[in-house]
Amino acid sequence: MPVDVIYKTKATSTGGRDGHARSEDGSVDVNLVVPKEMGGPGGEGANPEKLFAAGYSACFLGAMKAVSGKVGVKVPADASVTAEIGFGPRSEGGYGITADLTIDLPGVDKAEAEKLAKAAHEVCPYSNATRNNVDVGLIIA
Repeated sequence: MPVDVIYKTKATSTGGRDGHARSEDGSVDVNLVVPKEMGGPGGEGANPEKLFAAGYSACFLGAMKAVSGKVGVKVPADASVTAEIGFGPRSEGGYGITADLTIDLPGVDKAEAEKLAKAAHEVCPYSNATRNNVDVGLIIA
């Protein structure tokens, strides 16, 4: 599926999961640390799963705002999305991730929130990138 690209950015990582990552403009500049659960030292620093969680949660909230008019559900100013990303071995070999998105829409009826989340899941670039490859759960808080 071709994409009509309207924006591009770059980030460079060195050292792998135990290194450093920086965006081309320096707005993202993080040390990377392997979590203890994955055999690393743990401690302060980010990892690819944390970065993915931040990106997916922000993008999904943006997608809800983008479709809110179409589905007739207003996104409250204090809305939030929390992405929980899991990492582990796949039965087919290699490693995979899971994603659970907890959607908090204060004051919005649960059925309406589910309608909005479902519509956002159809247009969110992260949802489209993971569809049929990552188990994504949509949870209404």
